[in-house]
Amino acid sequence: MGTVIIVRHGRTSANASGILAGRTPGVLLDEVGREQARRTGERVAVVPVAAVVTSPLERCRETAAALLDRYDTAPELIVDDDLSECDYGEWQGRPLAELAADPLWPTVQRQPSAVVFPGGESMAFMQSRAVSAIRRRDAALEAEHGPGVVWVAVSHGDIIKSVLADALGLHLDLFQRIAVGPASVSIVRYGAERPEVVATNTEAGDLAWLRSAGPAGDAPVGGGAGRPTAAPAV
Repeated sequence: MGTVIIVRHGRTSANASGILAGRTPGVLLDEVGREQARRTGERVAVVPVAAVVTSPLERCRETAAALLDRYDTAPELIVDDDLSECDYGEWQGRPLAELAADPLWPTVQRQPSAVVFPGGESMAFMQSRAVSAIRRRDAALEAEHGPGVVWVAVSHGDIIKSVLADALGLHLDLFQRIAVGPASVSIVRYGAERPEVVATNTEAGDLAWLRSAGPAGDAPVGGGAGRPTAAPAV
């Protein structure tokens, strides 16, 4: 199967002011977020990717555009509604400080698998659609480009956390243990036996090794030698 570089959108004014934006239209990257997206674009552009697949929301489209701008020949851009933000229903647009006093808040923190947002979707459905979208897209891109294909998914914090939880074999009730910062990069390699979570929530670091990583195989017993590194200067 392939390797997916999962990028969260850069910071927005809603993030900075503690508002749960959800699917509110018109939420754009702020100045910090645009710079974060630019830096992430520099990191990702060293890797030839088959496609950039993005949530339809503006903040993800802006982040995806910052990635595509770094390529001389831009990869295919695909918009996938199943990578959209969680439908928070009546929680959307409200301050997080206010939501923390809601009776549902402790369940969101401790047992998200039991959460259905009033007027919105369940967190279990959110994970199901997101994981299905990632795995479906990975299989389609592998069929088109061959084993070892590398591609990018641009999405939202809770969506990415739910995908990483699935790849790690964690129950959704444990997904709040995973942090995913704005414009961070996480990497999952899908293999025939299991997913391999290569990185989570990274904000720096060279990704050039992905050029020749090849398809995921069996896990090395004992941990293996790690990624190839450049020879030391002499």
